[in-house]
Amino acid sequence: MADEPSPSPPPPAADASASSALPSKKTPKSQLSKGMEHIRYAVTVDPAASPQPSTYGVPNSVIEPVRKPASSRSHDPANNQKRSDPFQFGSRYLEEGDDIFEFNAWDHVEVDDAYKEFAECQYSQQRENPVSDFDKRRFNMDPAKWWNLFYKNNQSNFFKNRKWLFQEFPVLEALTRADSPPTLMLETGAGAGNTAFPILKLNENPNFKIHACDFSKTAVDVMRKNEAYDDGVKIQADVWDVAGEGEQSLPPGIQEGTVDVVLMVFIFSALAPSQWAQAVRNIYRVLKPGGYVLFRDYGRGDLAQVRFKKGRYLDENFYVRGDGTRVYFFEKEELQQVWGGKLKTLLATRQANGGDATEQLEKLELNDQAEEAAAVEDVPVFDIESIGVDRRMLVNRQRRLKMYRCWMQAVYRKPGGSTPTILRQPVKPDAGEDVESATTA
Repeated sequence: MADEPSPSPPPPAADASASSALPSKKTPKSQLSKGMEHIRYAVTVDPAASPQPSTYGVPNSVIEPVRKPASSRSHDPANNQKRSDPFQFGSRYLEEGDDIFEFNAWDHVEVDDAYKEFAECQYSQQRENPVSDFDKRRFNMDPAKWWNLFYKNNQSNFFKNRKWLFQEFPVLEALTRADSPPTLMLETGAGAGNTAFPILKLNENPNFKIHACDFSKTAVDVMRKNEAYDDGVKIQADVWDVAGEGEQSLPPGIQEGTVDVVLMVFIFSALAPSQWAQAVRNIYRVLKPGGYVLFRDYGRGDLAQVRFKKGRYLDENFYVRGDGTRVYFFEKEELQQVWGGKLKTLLATRQANGGDATEQLEKLELNDQAEEAAAVEDVPVFDIESIGVDRRMLVNRQRRLKMYRCWMQAVYRKPGGSTPTILRQPVKPDAGEDVESATTA
């Protein structure tokens, strides 16, 4: 009798460690987050959106950016730098014939009428669905509380380091050169130091110092724990509310009329309109005659404003984010009035249009219009050296998104005094230099 065949050995058991080492399949990112689905047709470029063939290499969609007449500018490498000169805001124009996805950003992009109409519809819906009176009081009663929570949750990882400031404001490059005069810079709304520390890293001026202030104690603690913090030698970090009153109207350790330059980057937008007068007053006090304010903030029509849904509207152009922090979106004329001595006129206009300009949001018991008018009578007047609107379209190639951003940028000067030559004639970057620009807030 023939031997029966030996049974086949069982297959080796799978190695659990080996299987766990296999790379897991990444779930592809959805094109839009849930919070942006309601504005899909305004920010996406979808080849299936139109049966017509693509135009100029760009898939058709309902909303298209306005293009410039074709020329050689967009294809000249010298003009494709992200920045060329402050308040020129770059020279990468989107023209007829350009592929929208060739670059990740385009300068001076105006939105078309369809997008403007869409944005106005968004604003109308926001006004019809404002924050409740209870929540409005809650968010305005103690703004520092919400910023403390923000920095507690995000630490220093939320904002990118703002290395682009040297390109936006060439005076910073001039003041940090080795042969520059002694300079004291005050930064308000310094956050976790995303502006101050990059400036210090590039500084060569042995007599340059930054006093970085924020009204969030948590943010100041983050700055003080930074390895580059030297406890007052080159940088001093303190808690200070730029709209503080009385004994709190000056930063700790800063005397009136001693600051050369004040840096205000995405800080003024965190204030309620009723705080603007005191903030301008405080900045004026700390500056030397002839001193400068370098200003950059959000502009009306920015995607961050258009995308707000119901329950976020506090007042005209003024919103509360999901994390409880507040944000205002400015118009150029508003800033000219605020810093040019016409704040009373602006507040009266807001009052006539139904805004809350006469309400002291931090002192809810005060809403008398006469008192508010008196409070802005003595707002000082700055010389407006430069003010501009920075409009750009940012592109996400992978997700085929186009995002219309809008920022305000300005330089204000305290009258009087003799302005140092180094401030009057700022150094400009080389024409061919490709410098990182401010693509995020």
